[in-house]
Amino acid sequence: MIRHATASDKMACLRLLRESHEAAGFTFPFSAAHASALFDYHHASPQTCLMVIGEKPVGLLMAGWFEHPFGAGRYAKETVWYVAPHARGRGAIKMLDAYEAWAREQNCSTVGMAALSTNDVSALYLRRGYQPAETHYLKALS
Repeated sequence: MIRHATASDKMACLRLLRESHEAAGFTFPFSAAHASALFDYHHASPQTCLMVIGEKPVGLLMAGWFEHPFGAGRYAKETVWYVAPHARGRGAIKMLDAYEAWAREQNCSTVGMAALSTNDVSALYLRRGYQPAETHYLKALS
């Protein structure tokens, strides 16, 4: 079951955000305070969505819509999409369907997803009609 998160889902979502951080292999430490603020923002803002899989969340998708900076219209952009390994499969695809439906309801002309270098799901995105737009590179500054 895909549904919009409620305030009572916050602790489960924070656990999922921690798992997501670990799975991504980020070199910077997980920040519970930032994860909490991220949940609060995506739960409360009219420009965002926060969807979960299950009565007790085993996956989440956070996204927001924005006006494209070059005038291409409103677009939706995923903030984080993570499904616990034991819950992956059709539920994750249904979550992507729900995200795209939400973006249409927000009058978005495009929808975007990201793929981490540690978990390349680009083949899934290509099968669903997404096209590569940019490649981002990060460099730690010391």
